[in-house]
Amino acid sequence: MLRSAIVKHSRHSVLFLLGVLLLVSCAPSPSPTNELVVTVPVTATSTPVAASPVPPTAVSPLQTPAPATVRPTATCATLESSPVPPTIVSPLQTATPAAPIPVCTARVVGIFPHDRAAYTQGLVFEDEDFYEGTGIWGQSTLRRVDLESGEVLQLHSLPPEYFGEGITIWQDRIIQLTWRARQGFVYDRQSFELLDTFQYPTEGWGITHDGTRLIMSDGTQTLRFWDPDTLAEIGSVEVYANGIPVTRLNELEYIQGMVLANVYQTDLVAVIDPQTGQVTAWIDLRGLLEPGDYAEPVDVLNGIAYDAGSQRLFVTGKLWPKLFEIEVLSPTGASAPLTCQ
Repeated sequence: MLRSAIVKHSRHSVLFLLGVLLLVSCAPSPSPTNELVVTVPVTATSTPVAASPVPPTAVSPLQTPAPATVRPTATCATLESSPVPPTIVSPLQTATPAAPIPVCTARVVGIFPHDRAAYTQGLVFEDEDFYEGTGIWGQSTLRRVDLESGEVLQLHSLPPEYFGEGITIWQDRIIQLTWRARQGFVYDRQSFELLDTFQYPTEGWGITHDGTRLIMSDGTQTLRFWDPDTLAEIGSVEVYANGIPVTRLNELEYIQGMVLANVYQTDLVAVIDPQTGQVTAWIDLRGLLEPGDYAEPVDVLNGIAYDAGSQRLFVTGKLWPKLFEIEVLSPTGASAPLTCQ
């Protein structure tokens, strides 16, 4: 019909097309996103971890991460469809002069070997060993690992249809999440025997506990509290930094009354008050890896473990060759509590 109209009424069509072009040329451009931008305070006395080159694919925590997130498999990238707002604000873009949030750094005090094939999703330190949950379909595991040697002492492989996520130890049980399957596993802590399975209504990312409740993340700004016996949700809190939601909360560790959370695709750890959801501090962990560590593929920072007996803090990343014991440093470079308070 359009072709015949053009043939029959060519003059009117030309005028019509000119009108359309005029309307398009006058249409307003999309409005820029409304984001807060702030530089990280660095003082002359700060003593951050020695800087290392960031690989080309890494996302700097000073930049706004891309709206889509990717979790790679051994052969290809798998698009992550977490409920992330279209406009992602970098976590360090949340401080304002009226309410500054301190940004701590770290000093490496110990380096331990880590399995380069481990796509770390959960990390727990218990009885001088690490318990680690790893991801990737067909390669997801639960494992117990020797700290000094990095040797895998015990291993349970998940069925290939599950992408393993965070883990926590509750009494004599290990609880492991999966990413999109919305199913969790409960194991005997000693034998890794599967005791039970359970379902939850969101994606599964990280999990820890405060001695009373399980605390889990699902990739959004929400921390969810579960009854450790029934595994039912009993509450939740939204996480904000100066009024701005902090999304992509990933691996979790409960330390001295605070929840420490990796922020996916950044080198940042958010220190969160679980009672209010407020971010009380950031720990900037850029520069942990050395140039030689990038000789083989590495992925993002993920994995926080706390040795409560010796007050030690450990961190690692997905496919990283090393696990680090770190000391937290205040914005002035002085030694600080593990929660940067």
